[in-house]
Amino acid sequence: MDITTIPAVPGSRHRRKRVGRGIGSGHGKTSTRGQKGQRARTGSSKRPGFEGSRTPLIRRIPKRGFRRKSTGREWTIEIINVEQLNKFSDGERITPERLEQSGLIRDAEHHVKLLGDGELKKRVTISVHAASDGAKSKVATAGGGVELIEVSRGGRAARESSKSDDRAAS
Repeated sequence: MDITTIPAVPGSRHRRKRVGRGIGSGHGKTSTRGQKGQRARTGSSKRPGFEGSRTPLIRRIPKRGFRRKSTGREWTIEIINVEQLNKFSDGERITPERLEQSGLIRDAEHHVKLLGDGELKKRVTISVHAASDGAKSKVATAGGGVELIEVSRGGRAARESSKSDDRAAS
């Protein structure tokens, strides 16, 4: 079946209104625009939600709730599939920094999520912020492991705060 073979429903197609073709047409003189006013003039168009001099509805209704102002960094998630890990050598430990160096993600500061698309042929250990169950099982089947990076409430990785604690202790 093709869209060109579907017949039009009776009454769905209308003739075009030919305006400004004389008094006998019924659409002559003012061309169905009335006498005067904003909509009778050429170029008359109003933006969506315009209500004349009245306060528009979108400004009249109450705004409720809290909208968090996002800086963008802590909410950006980079997606990696299991199949992309085949470019690393066997037995390698993969971190977000290593993924950025290889060009698989844009920024190592972003959160990295591992998904289970494809097949893994290498035994690797990957350190990510989140991983799907399918990805975890595929990495485990290949002989590797998935380490989850814990994220503190502020959005920074817990491993960064633990590094600073180690520096302070020494």
